[in-house]
Amino acid sequence: MHVVLVTTSYPESSSGSEAAGGFVADFANQLARHAEVTVVAAASGPASVRTEGPLRVHRFSVSRWPLSLLRPHHPADWWPIYTTLRDGLRTLDGVVQSNRPDYILALWALPSGRWAKAMLHKYGVPYGIWALGSDIWSLGRIPVLRSYLRSVLRKAERCYADGLQLAEEVTRISGAPCDFLPSARRLQKDVRREVAAAPPYRLAYLGRWHPNKGVDLFLEALQQLSVDDWALISKVRVHGGGPLEAEVHRIVEHLQSLGRQIDVGGYLDTAEATDLIAWSDYLVLPSRIESIPVIFSDAAQLRRPLVATPVGDLPRLFRQYEFGILADGATSGEIAEALKKALRTPASQFQTQLDAVSEQFNISVTAEQFAKRLGGLEP
Repeated sequence: MHVVLVTTSYPESSSGSEAAGGFVADFANQLARHAEVTVVAAASGPASVRTEGPLRVHRFSVSRWPLSLLRPHHPADWWPIYTTLRDGLRTLDGVVQSNRPDYILALWALPSGRWAKAMLHKYGVPYGIWALGSDIWSLGRIPVLRSYLRSVLRKAERCYADGLQLAEEVTRISGAPCDFLPSARRLQKDVRREVAAAPPYRLAYLGRWHPNKGVDLFLEALQQLSVDDWALISKVRVHGGGPLEAEVHRIVEHLQSLGRQIDVGGYLDTAEATDLIAWSDYLVLPSRIESIPVIFSDAAQLRRPLVATPVGDLPRLFRQYEFGILADGATSGEIAEALKKALRTPASQFQTQLDAVSEQFNISVTAEQFAKRLGGLEP
């Protein structure tokens, strides 16, 4: 079969700042083992068509980047939104008209699902939607967009979501089944270092420095640890970037002035991220709002236990797998208590549970699962 993936989140680099699109290229390349794959994606630079490994990638230029920062309720963003909608539709139309694919997978519901729906009406090409949290939790709250979102979801041959609660919400909005399809990056090397069985432990945070991701809560929690607690820590490393940059550096500098072993750095590409996670004994996930982040599957692949807040799907996954320490809530105090517990728990005791998680959260498995479902559509 020939499948077109249409998305606004296809990464232009592996700098580590690509957020939701971090796994899309890996998924596309894995899917290419089972089908012919063409990608239609947004670009921060000029429009282009090029071959990238087994993929043919058609990029359309957008006037504002990243697209995730465009806000429908701000008049200054209306023109960039309009041109993105126009040019994305034109590019996909050209690809479909020339190649007549068998199927379109839209990542994500809006605007990609809107474009795919137009191709169903014009050319009769069926489409599926892989929903993103911001589609459903944010755009789904805007009355006009919620109605349009519902119609886009309902016309899809099948809907997918990379979160359990997210899949349930898609079903609630659309009235149609939504399958859970785990997202994950394909990490670049095997890790030989085992996590420590006893302190002092290495702690790491990797992600956006955004309030939703809770990096400020993690750093505030570190300030609440006692001297005895810090004696159980070998080092803390914090990597990423985003709107809380000034706050992150302020708190890190304060901790360093107290003699705490903590380093700060920017975004990491896939190889560097692998090295950081492999270096750690516990990976900290202090989110205020979350579904199942890609960093979760990274930790599973590299067999690193988590210290996490009980948000989104994480409590359900912790009950199923028990792969680390779950805080009682998403406050700095509760994270501090979880860290204290982790520092006094053998990090090595979670390896069997992490083996089980890694079998499910694997991009090769995800692509194979999707391809099998797609194969059922063949005449």
